[in-house]
Amino acid sequence: MSARPPRLYFSFRSPYSWLAVRRLREAVPDLFTRLDLQPYWDPDERSTAALAARGGEFHYVQMSRAKHLYMLLDTKRLAQRQNLTMAWPIDRDPWWELPHLAWLAARREGLAEAFYDALTQARWGRGEDICQPDTVRRAAKEAGFAPETAVLAAESASIREEGVDCLYRAYLDDIFGIPYLKLGRHRFWGLERVDAFLEVWQAGDDRPVVTESARLTPPYDLDTPGGCG
Repeated sequence: MSARPPRLYFSFRSPYSWLAVRRLREAVPDLFTRLDLQPYWDPDERSTAALAARGGEFHYVQMSRAKHLYMLLDTKRLAQRQNLTMAWPIDRDPWWELPHLAWLAARREGLAEAFYDALTQARWGRGEDICQPDTVRRAAKEAGFAPETAVLAAESASIREEGVDCLYRAYLDDIFGIPYLKLGRHRFWGLERVDAFLEVWQAGDDRPVVTESARLTPPYDLDTPGGCG
C-alpha cells in the first residue's frame, strides 16, 4: 500500500469537477485533509512559458461547441438528480489563473476548503464570473481570507511557481481532463468513475491491474482524442 495519499486534480472551470468533489465529500467528509488536491486550469501565456521551460505542456484539448452544449444539458440533469440548484455562469475572456492561484494562496493559510466552497458557490450556485477580481474578493471575504491577497496571488512569484509546479505535475501524470484521480498506478477520469475510485481506495488496493493482454499491447496509439469536460 502506497504511503502517498490519493491525488485529485480539480478545476473551478469544470462542472463535472464540482459534482465529483461533492460526491467524494459525501463518502469522505475530511476530503481536503486526506487527499492531495491539485488545481488544473488553462494556463495563461506566462504560465505556459514557464511550463514549457521545464519541458512540460498542457495536455487538455479544448472541446467543440457541440460538446459544450451537451455538457450544459448533461450537468444540469445530473445536478437536478441530486436536488442541487445550479446556475450556469457565462465566461467572457476568462483568466483562470485568478481563481486557481488565489486558491493556492488560500491553501497556504489553511483555508483551502473554505475558499474552495466560496468559489464554487459563487460559480455554480449563483452563476458569477469567478475570473473577475470583485467576485474573488467576495469569495475570499466569505472564507475568512484576505481579499487583496487573493486577487494579487497571480502577481506573487512564489505562488506562480507553485502553480507551475501543479501544471508540471499534471503533465507528468498525463492529465488530460478533469476530474482526475490517481491512486498508485490506478487512474480514474471523470465523474462516473468516482465510485470506482472509492471502491479501490477503501479496499486498500493501489496496486496496478496488469492483464496478459496489457503486457502485449502498446500503452498508447497515435490518434488524437477530442476535448473533454
